[in-house]
Order: sequence, then C-alpha cells, then structure tokens
Amino acid sequence: MRIDLNCDMGESFGNYKIGMDEEVMKYITSANIACGFHASDPLVMDRTVAMAKENNVGVGAHPGFPDLMGFGRRNMDCTPAELKAYVTYQIGALEAFCKVYGVKMAHVKPHGNLYLTAVEKEDVARAVAEAIVRVNPELHYVALAGKKGAMMTQIGREVGLKVVYEAFPDRAYTKEGTLVPRRQEGAVIHDPEVVSQRALLMAKEGKVISIDGTEIDLEVQTLCVHGDNATAVELVKGIRETLTKEGVEVKPMLD
Repeated sequence: MRIDLNCDMGESFGNYKIGMDEEVMKYITSANIACGFHASDPLVMDRTVAMAKENNVGVGAHPGFPDLMGFGRRNMDCTPAELKAYVTYQIGALEAFCKVYGVKMAHVKPHGNLYLTAVEKEDVARAVAEAIVRVNPELHYVALAGKKGAMMTQIGREVGLKVVYEAFPDRAYTKEGTLVPRRQEGAVIHDPEVVSQRALLMAKEGKVISIDGTEIDLEVQTLCVHGDNATAVELVKGIRETLTKEGVEVKPMLD
C-alpha cells in the first residue's frame, strides 16, 4: 500500500508568517504552494520551491481566488473565463520558479473556496481543469475523494488529466461527504492522535467517519494536512509515523 502526504505551504506574505513550512516539509511528500492570489508573494514562492527541492518533496500549484484579505476562503462571483485566466496565471507563476530550480511540477490543487466551489459547480470545475490542461496536460488534478468529488473527477478525465483523489484527516466531514464549514465548531481537528487514526482509516480502509457518525467510503490517493493548522508539525509527523508503522508506504504523486 502507498499514499501521498501533502500540505498547503508557502502561505506567508511579506512580513506576515503563516505556517511552519521548514518543520512540516521534513515529513510530507508533496507541497501545494500558494501562487500569490490567496497568499504568498514572489520571495515566498521562490523560497518554498527551493525548500521542497532540498527535502525531495513534490511540488504542486495551489491557485485560489484573488482574495488576499480573506485568504481565499470567501465566495467570489467570477466568470469561467476569469477563473480560467486566474488559474493559468498562477500555475505559470509557480512554473517559473520550478524551472529556476530544476523541479518538475507534479500537480495542481485548487485552494479554499475555489476548491469547494469546484466540488459543487460544473462550470468552475471545468474552468480549473481546462486551465491546467492548457498549461501542461501532464499535471495531476487533485480532486475531492468520494462521491462528492465525482464531478471534479469526471471533468478532469474529460479534458485528459490524471485525477488524484484527496482526503483531509484534519478536517471534519459532513454526512454528504464534503468538508464541514470552518466557521462551525469542530470543523478543524487539532489532536495529533485523532488525526493520525483518521489518516490510517482513510489510507487502509478507504473510509472516513463524518461529524454525525456516518461512515463514508473514499478511494484515497493523497492525504492533506493544512499548513496553517496550529498543530501542523505534530499532525504530519504523527501521520507519517503511524502510516509507516502500519505498512503504508508514503511517496510523492509522481513516484
């Protein structure tokens, strides 16, 4: 058995530091790097790609809505044409830094509300997928695992992309199979032991227990821990150790 362990990274901006990238990078196998719209700036992007290379961590673009103040977690009424251009721009920006460091970009994973909107709305999912394929059809499209992410998966495959199914051990799920809104109590899970056991259940049995106790089936190929989670270092370390102990090989998407 094998699985990828990814984390949202490079989300600092100017003098504002978000996340503990240096410590987290030691335990993950893929980094979703912010591209300047919801977080990050050129210096942070440069530094994060270099850090990923040093740690043999796969690199992916993490495009979001143009919403620095709201960290990309607010709804924005953008047209498909706008979204396609926004995602194209962000992938291209990160690709430049990848070329500088001789790193092959592996994947694209939408951020925040762009991701959640792509789960629900066909035109958004298609705009993101078409932006990816126009830049590089070899890039993997990271989509929500389970029935709720079926539309993202279908559209990704329609345009010729390889889709990677993602689950979130540090986030609570609704019984419908999507993420509990962050404003709701219990939406983000901070306990390393709880998160590690959720990750193990996802990886070995393809299941997650929703916030109301419903068992949901998921086919999972990559696990995500959020870099701005206060216990992110403990979470990724605990997940990595637990999976390895239980015989699950943790490897990057492109390996």
